[in-house]
Amino acid sequence: MNSEQIIAALKDLVAAGDAPGKVLTDPADLDTYGKDWTKIYPPKPLAIVLPKTTEQVQALVTFANENQVALVPSGGRTGLSAGAVAANGEVVVAFDNMNRILDFNPSDRTVRCQAGVVTEQLQQFAEENGLYYPVDFASAGSSQLGGNLSTNAGGIKVIRYGMSRDWVAGLKVVTGKGDVIDLNKDLAKNNTGYDLRHLFIGAEGTLGFITEATMKLTRKPDDLTVLVLGLKDLTNTMDVLQSFQKKLDLTAYEFFSHQAMQHVLAHGQVQAPFETEAPYYALLEFEAVSDQVMDDAMTLFEECVEAGWVLDGVISQSETQAQNLWQLRERISESIAPRIPYKNDISVVVSRVPGFLQEIDSVVTEHYPDFEIIWFGHIGDGNLHLNILKPEDMAKEDFFEKCQQVNKWVFEIVERYEGSVSAEHGVGMTKKPYLQYTRSEAEIAYLKGIKQVFDPNGIMNPGKIFD
Repeated sequence: MNSEQIIAALKDLVAAGDAPGKVLTDPADLDTYGKDWTKIYPPKPLAIVLPKTTEQVQALVTFANENQVALVPSGGRTGLSAGAVAANGEVVVAFDNMNRILDFNPSDRTVRCQAGVVTEQLQQFAEENGLYYPVDFASAGSSQLGGNLSTNAGGIKVIRYGMSRDWVAGLKVVTGKGDVIDLNKDLAKNNTGYDLRHLFIGAEGTLGFITEATMKLTRKPDDLTVLVLGLKDLTNTMDVLQSFQKKLDLTAYEFFSHQAMQHVLAHGQVQAPFETEAPYYALLEFEAVSDQVMDDAMTLFEECVEAGWVLDGVISQSETQAQNLWQLRERISESIAPRIPYKNDISVVVSRVPGFLQEIDSVVTEHYPDFEIIWFGHIGDGNLHLNILKPEDMAKEDFFEKCQQVNKWVFEIVERYEGSVSAEHGVGMTKKPYLQYTRSEAEIAYLKGIKQVFDPNGIMNPGKIFD
């Protein structure tokens, strides 16, 4: 079939039923839906399909198998590994119009959602029903549930609540063969062989497409309080973490460098937390459910100051102040975006973070002393975000070429520390050449075998994770 015939067939497929979908071919739509937040690969999709039902998704996959048409899933397009980029004439299946909350079970504290439900939409629904969905990140206002699960997104609350996969009671998927399968049926206990949910969570749409997910909810935390500390040295992040965890259950433990905060302050709308400048800052969040908890927090803060780990600090006195302090961390990405940053999302076990970060920082600085390095991340779970800002007088192409060498240095250190080349954004295309730094040859062979079982014709998000 030629391109015109494929597009005509796609329109017929999604026109069926009571809730017809859409097919878009306008150049502006192709550009919008054919990419994510990565800026390396120009989007070149053939068409954009916006289905409304699982049945339409199944029809698309069946058609794609019969005609060898490659499909790329698209959620909120906030990924940073080019996992949702259609750069080779693929058909994009965008889930924006599958955005309904279908069912709520207060007894089980579960909510069944279509894949296009936005993270913030689910959080607000939970709040309206006196509950809480704890998986949270800066892109919550645009990221979609299907994409979150396809990359097993983590975010800022992992230290307390875990990753996206920890909140999935059940999934409905369309496999690469075109089968519709209900996985786990929302059961808390179901020890009947392999739990296929966890193959599709983190698979980046390479095995099939998630069309519905039943998500678990929990109680809403009480009196969330934020403490921002200026640290004397990077190693003090671990000293402070260990000290506070002895008495408090932290809901978040984030860090950022002085350079990161300077960009946020220059960007406007946010004020410095205190006058003292520090090379690194830690942001702690906890539930201040009693006077005793607050007393413990202040005692711990004083002990950290006396130990020489903390130079200064501030604790929120209201919900508004807590939200303002969070802005110091959450506005980093948008404040450095105009500088076209090279981004890397890496992780090691928590205890090895300081040495790991210092080695990478030293290697990059030694070879490229003119590059500005911005560090921030979820240090409480070992997840670091390395950002290198493009010098203003350097062409984007030259900058990205130099960053390819940075990748090699960084991932060699990752391998030595037995870490991960991708902590929470998946592999996609940007991390694909470096998968072997985290996964063994045997593991990769098994991954490819699983891919062959679910997607024998190789139509589901081809070229992502591995070739």
